[in-house]
Amino acid sequence: MNMKSSSIASFLLLLYTLFLFPLSLSFFMKEKSILIDWTFTEINSCHMNMTILLDSISLSFSNVVCFISGCVLLFSSSYMSSDPFLKRFTWLVMLFVMSMNLLVFIPSLPALLLGWDGLGITSFALVIYYQNNKSLGAGMLTLLTNRIGDVMILLSIGLLVLIGNWNISLLWDFPLLFLLVIAIMLAGMTKSAQMPFSSWLPAAMAAPTPVSALVHSSTLVTAGVFLLIRFYPTLSASSFFEESLMFVAVLTLLMAGIGANFENDLKKVIALSTLSQLGVMMMSLSMNLPNLALFHLYTHALFKALLFLCAGAIIHGSNNNQDIRKMGLISKQLPLTTTCMNIANLSLCGAPFLSGFYSKDLILEMALIYPTNYLMILMTFVATGMTAAYTLRLSFSLLWGTQKSASLHSKHEADSYVNISTCALAIMAIISGMFLQMVFLPFEMFSATLSNFQKSTTMLVIMTSIFISLFFWKLSINESMKFKAFCSSMWFLVLLSTQPAVSFSSVFGSKLMKTSDQGWMEILGGQGAWKGSNSFSIMIQSMRSGMYINMIFVSLISIFLILLISYLL
Repeated sequence: MNMKSSSIASFLLLLYTLFLFPLSLSFFMKEKSILIDWTFTEINSCHMNMTILLDSISLSFSNVVCFISGCVLLFSSSYMSSDPFLKRFTWLVMLFVMSMNLLVFIPSLPALLLGWDGLGITSFALVIYYQNNKSLGAGMLTLLTNRIGDVMILLSIGLLVLIGNWNISLLWDFPLLFLLVIAIMLAGMTKSAQMPFSSWLPAAMAAPTPVSALVHSSTLVTAGVFLLIRFYPTLSASSFFEESLMFVAVLTLLMAGIGANFENDLKKVIALSTLSQLGVMMMSLSMNLPNLALFHLYTHALFKALLFLCAGAIIHGSNNNQDIRKMGLISKQLPLTTTCMNIANLSLCGAPFLSGFYSKDLILEMALIYPTNYLMILMTFVATGMTAAYTLRLSFSLLWGTQKSASLHSKHEADSYVNISTCALAIMAIISGMFLQMVFLPFEMFSATLSNFQKSTTMLVIMTSIFISLFFWKLSINESMKFKAFCSSMWFLVLLSTQPAVSFSSVFGSKLMKTSDQGWMEILGGQGAWKGSNSFSIMIQSMRSGMYINMIFVSLISIFLILLISYLL
């Protein structure tokens, strides 16, 4: 049987997940951690060692990443079956998964940089996979934004030289802790696309849909959250960390929620919903709830990967059309895909007894009793209402609205690769929340007493926002082009984060070229040397071709200088 490379890689990843699951379960039950310090070479007094941390967080995170990667590669076997470079795509995805595991299992910052940089390079290669101008522009924006995070990690390594230790789990307070907190927080914000570094995530949707499902929903963007969870015992020692992270997270949450309601590109709507949920995770971290942030990270990864795969199946069946204004009545043509997409959408909204309900609603309930500004709470719940509004808009436009395009063929409904991958993720999107809460995550939360009104606030906000959104779509402000442009461009963040950087770099480059390369470097370098040697040769030539007296004069001066030097010595 001639199996595709993506199918073989998918089988290996799912087999690894099956093997790792009981091991991670055991580590959670026994609350066990193993730190392996392996010295692989020793030269005189110089020890080269590699540290590996096996604990419940690293094992479970690796489990989720490899399970989603296996499902995505299985989906790719059908979605990218006509791609002549499928083997190259599979290798890039496997390199990405390897970089993610390096980041997860290595607690030493210099070695962690290997995984961190590996994620940036492989994600750039995957974003520019289609090799056109749009993909290249999105890839460069992704790469340059993530470079800021790489520089912050390098600065952190330099700061930790002061305490002579780079192990994340063995840090303590030191005089420059404030700078370390800023560096690590900025690194996490760039990778997780928090404001003002949010513009690269929607742009990266130029990548193939399986890449969006894996890289830009469940793994790469959560690497920043994972880094902050790893560093949390050190970061929480600074009061600046929680206050600033809360402000950034809520602002990102609100901006992404508003932007998704005015976006018409199917993949960008889902990307903005990812941005919104990353804001929820960051907000949970700012409320001193790292375990709850990790819980939402797992549940979100599962249902968001499912949402991207369903979107990919719909796009593939719609002749590669991504505009939701030109779709409709998908529910009649792709019933299984529609069912899976509804599960993912409901889980995203926090519908009861789906995975999103157990994590997202718990974070919002904790926000009600956390001692913070009322404005922050108001903005959080407005953004939660926005989530329900754009999810309903997506469902109406795609699944239940009138048909606005040519009828689809049901090729993908009969494809076993697509069905197995989407159904596996759909089952996990239903049961993972309850399972993780009952078995896995040891919540160490303070006892909280909520009134009936506070307990039902989240569901009331979701239901109210659905009804308000139905009326809002009919208002004249919704037709305003300026208002639409402001909201869909993420509050002009795309322009502000790309145009000034491009214009500054081009102007600075041209000035630098004129002053240095074509200026002083020419005067002191090639042109100056040529002019100097030319003048000197002309002088020598004139002296040699001149009158006899010049030669006598030079000879006398030379004899005088020789006598003077010999006298002085």
